[in-house]
Amino acid sequence: MDREKITGLLMKEKYPGIHKNGKRMKRLVLTLLWLLIVGTVASYSGYQQQKEQAADVDINTEEAVKEIEKETTVQAQRTTRKFEDEPDQLYARSAVLLDGKSGRVLYGKEADTIRPMASTTKIVTCILALEFLKEHPDQIITVSKEAAAQPKVHLGMQEGEKYYLQDLLYSLMLESHNDSAVAVAEGVAGSVAQFAQMMNQKARALGCKNTHFITPNGLDAKDDTGIHATTARELALIMRYCMTQSEASGEFLTITGTRSYQFQDMDQKRSFSCRNHNAFLDMMEGAVSGKTGFTGDAGYCYVGAVIRDDRVFIVSLLACGWPGNKGYKWKDTMQLMQYGIEHYQYKETGPEKTEDLPCLAVLDGFDACRPYCSSVNVPLEIEENGQQTHILMRDGERIEKNVTIQEKKKAPVKKGMVMGNVSYELDGEEICSYKVTAGKTVPERTYGKILGVILEKASLY
Repeated sequence: MDREKITGLLMKEKYPGIHKNGKRMKRLVLTLLWLLIVGTVASYSGYQQQKEQAADVDINTEEAVKEIEKETTVQAQRTTRKFEDEPDQLYARSAVLLDGKSGRVLYGKEADTIRPMASTTKIVTCILALEFLKEHPDQIITVSKEAAAQPKVHLGMQEGEKYYLQDLLYSLMLESHNDSAVAVAEGVAGSVAQFAQMMNQKARALGCKNTHFITPNGLDAKDDTGIHATTARELALIMRYCMTQSEASGEFLTITGTRSYQFQDMDQKRSFSCRNHNAFLDMMEGAVSGKTGFTGDAGYCYVGAVIRDDRVFIVSLLACGWPGNKGYKWKDTMQLMQYGIEHYQYKETGPEKTEDLPCLAVLDGFDACRPYCSSVNVPLEIEENGQQTHILMRDGERIEKNVTIQEKKKAPVKKGMVMGNVSYELDGEEICSYKVTAGKTVPERTYGKILGVILEKASLY
């Protein structure tokens, strides 16, 4: 008897009713198996759903963190805003609106963040070359192999060709030609490296400590000191120098304001025509100068100026969008310039002619009219050239005056000797300072001088 029959007999003996209920048992077992399968599938589906939800939570959390960080950054910018109507929707990562006369920052967004500045670099190349031309007006440049090899945008000059330095400055500033920048640098300083030293020396002289120049054309570069970069504040200050402080400011404004220019090489074999790509010159009344720039690292950059009613506004923008957003810089510039024009007017600040200053007590000083007094009071004066300063201000801003003087001084004291200063501050920054000097000379008091007065009086009787 096989195993199945034996098992059947045993089951029949142990559970006599099993065969009667066999169909019912079968249905029960199948039902239990079905429930088990459904439960397993449901459990797995639930696990997958939880897993997907967890993934969504991770993604949403990451996005939420980014949004929170973004909102925090925006909020931080808002908390540093001085006035509610200041621009707060700029595309540029760094931006500055500067008073071109005083150098005061009227608006700043990440004004001191170091960033690449692309071809806005060329304003320095231009002004150094123009200052060089003051002593070498007919400077001729021979194109080197390095200059001729510069990437686009370029003039297309060839090695060995000769050009007037003056002509290449129009190529540099109107068309932003990279080969012209290198040729100018070599013509002025002998090499790009030496010219970069001149650029950095000029930056330091202007107080631009976070600016580092490597190339004369602004192409992205890096050396042992760092990357080719500046800040929005310092770029604006450099533009201020080019426009208002350099001995070559007039020539700089002439070149950067020119719409088109034609020239030839020295042998008159090739002719060139340059067109100014600073579109802002025709976007706003009073626009007088500017320079655009772009590199992969820097994004779109711009520095430009508007003169309106004797007010000079300078805007600098760094990282103002990348390809596809070329017009962002014009929108930001327009917004900042309009803000400045609408809200800021020049106001005078500085010492009044009737400035009320305390007297200086000169100890052991001698006054022939009062020979027996051991102390002489000396009037204090503001330095003669202490003229008032013009500075752009808006309603709601206040200037604070700080007087720092010496109250006592041991004789002798000479007229004009500096005894302190009067300074004027706006937003915690000093905008002007004037020396306070002694109004007259006071010699030291001695027994000989006193005796002389006594004998002189005695001779009158």
